[in-house]
Amino acid sequence: MSEEKEGNQHVYRVQGFTCANCAGKFEKNVKDIPGVGDANVNFGASKISVTGDASIEELEKAGAFENLKIIHERSRKQSSDKREEAVEEKIPFYKKYTTLLYSITFLALGYLSLFVNSDDNVVTILLFLTSMLVGGLSLFKVGFQNLLKLEFDMKTLMTVAVIGGAIIGEWAEVAVVVILFAISEELERFSMDRARNSIRSLMNIAPKEALVRRNGQEIMVPVEDISVGDIMIVRPGQKIAMDGKVISGHTSVNQAAITGESVPVEKTADDEVFAGTLNEEGLIEVQITKLVEDTTIAKIIHLVEEAQGERAPSQAFVDKFAKYYTPIIMVIALLVAIVPPLFFAGSWETWVYQGLAVLVVGCPCALVISTPISIVSAIGNAAKKGVLVKGGIYLEEIGSLKAIAFDKTGTLTKGVPAVTDYKVLEEGKNQKELLSIITALEYRSQHPLASAIMKKADAENVAYSDINVEDFSSITGKGIKGKINNVLYYIGSPTLFNELLSSNKFDKDLEDEILTLQKQGKTAMVVGTEDQLLAIIAVADEVREVSKEVIKKLHKAGIQETIMLTGDNQSTANAIGRHVGVSNVQAELMPEDKLNFIKQLTVSHKKVAMVGDGVNDAPALAASTVGIAMGGAGTDTALETADVALMGDDLSKLPFTVKLSRKALNVIKANITFAISIKLIALLLVVPGWLTLWIAILSDMGATLIVALNSMRLMRVKE
Repeated sequence: MSEEKEGNQHVYRVQGFTCANCAGKFEKNVKDIPGVGDANVNFGASKISVTGDASIEELEKAGAFENLKIIHERSRKQSSDKREEAVEEKIPFYKKYTTLLYSITFLALGYLSLFVNSDDNVVTILLFLTSMLVGGLSLFKVGFQNLLKLEFDMKTLMTVAVIGGAIIGEWAEVAVVVILFAISEELERFSMDRARNSIRSLMNIAPKEALVRRNGQEIMVPVEDISVGDIMIVRPGQKIAMDGKVISGHTSVNQAAITGESVPVEKTADDEVFAGTLNEEGLIEVQITKLVEDTTIAKIIHLVEEAQGERAPSQAFVDKFAKYYTPIIMVIALLVAIVPPLFFAGSWETWVYQGLAVLVVGCPCALVISTPISIVSAIGNAAKKGVLVKGGIYLEEIGSLKAIAFDKTGTLTKGVPAVTDYKVLEEGKNQKELLSIITALEYRSQHPLASAIMKKADAENVAYSDINVEDFSSITGKGIKGKINNVLYYIGSPTLFNELLSSNKFDKDLEDEILTLQKQGKTAMVVGTEDQLLAIIAVADEVREVSKEVIKKLHKAGIQETIMLTGDNQSTANAIGRHVGVSNVQAELMPEDKLNFIKQLTVSHKKVAMVGDGVNDAPALAASTVGIAMGGAGTDTALETADVALMGDDLSKLPFTVKLSRKALNVIKANITFAISIKLIALLLVVPGWLTLWIAILSDMGATLIVALNSMRLMRVKE
């Protein structure tokens, strides 16, 4: 993506975050830099937006407590790419965890000395002390700084606990606590990186260069140097590097990376293709329509990363809870350490030890990561399946929906009219010959349904464009007429033929047949001459094959009401509504009527979604709890207007989105409940005096690991 600026805003990638608390502290430090007006950390995407002027060195100094590395987000400038690659290059395990391995080695030697000598032997104490210093030096630095500033976070709690443990001579346990805390932090970092990588992998989908024709020559050009209007050549088996429009060639393209579609899509002249998709069959020439930073894949990555930074309601709760939680834990620890010795003749050594264990238990690691990993994992999984969720708040809202309203045209239906019935009434009349006459007349018509008849003729290889039509004219509100081979033909409504023919030619059976077609939501047209009926042809906006199954799945999933909104007449709307299985049909609506209905629905059901095409449904989409747009791929309006975009114009992704959202909600609730419960259970062990530093740190590390693994399950939720 390109450098992002709003006024004087710069976006930087951050390497090295271990926890959400650290991200918050880094944000605060950056805000304190002279010349910086504001700063906002996106922990999920590992980025920071800075309003004002700050150098890389100043930013890294602000993150020195966590040894953070900062990279300016300028993908169009290769110099920054090289630095980012250098920072992100694979580091061998033994080099990455050298400090931790040395610390464990000294700990092992300390225990060996403990068995050979004793626990108060100088060599034993020095070995445990060395293990603590090697494994926890960065922890102690930050902890001491926090103490001096009276800032209380996880590292402050751990530092106080370690100092206290050392004072009362618990060298072995304190050394183990330091190492386990370091392992816990690495687990947290690893799990968050795994979740982030589900999005970062999207960045590598599109090729970094493309074959472009310039001045009659075909040359490989970096995507950053490709301009709108350039001609890109894509061979079979190659990935498409840029968004564009096919100008020659025919192929099928696998668009799964963008839209989640499992079946390749046919592409011919004037069709859109997207960067990151795979050209499977033929050679195509593509005219570039967007710069590299404006491609659909670039927008998806940007919007998903922004979505990861949006705080979900549960995240807001956790942040607020953690703000008061740490100081309360410190007060409890102090009371545990001094109340029993002062008032109940307890042993100072025993209860100070218990107080230190309370501090260790108090580290809110599991609680703090319970929501961000879940949100990032779920949003990343949805993006890979072709569903773009634009924030944690919408992910949570989808899970609590009670009603979903659907626009009919282009959502439940394909939005393209098609011939559904064609019946020749005159015995012995050649079907194809009559279809060519009908199409020749419709070919000259401007009526929206004419295209459906032309498509049918094309599909059946019926010629019509060369047929000579004389005296063609439109009969306002009723149909068309024209002369072919000196015969005057009419195509129009039954009303037109009631006027043209004597009543005995337009019999009751035919009227019933036309009425049946109309009840099915079809537009029935009659074909004939002034004295003879030749055929009936019916046209309708075809219902998507998946619509019926989608509605059925949504009802099964507990959605209380599904509503179809349309401007069609009531009988047509009822026919389509019955076919797809919606529980309510609202017909003959203007755009403002749709908006008012959504507002009413929100009052009765509280949580309501609107599914539409993101253009004429914009007001209704905005008024709903969650606006869901169809066909986000290549449609800027859908990407900007909706809270959720179904990238592949595929309604079948909706039940999956509801399922994923509900699973995410359940995981977040389970994580928060488990993280708090494990702390309470550990704290209750203080009453009988059973809480030890070992139990404290293991409960913290175990909770962190379980919460992280539980959250990462969301990356594997299937349709």
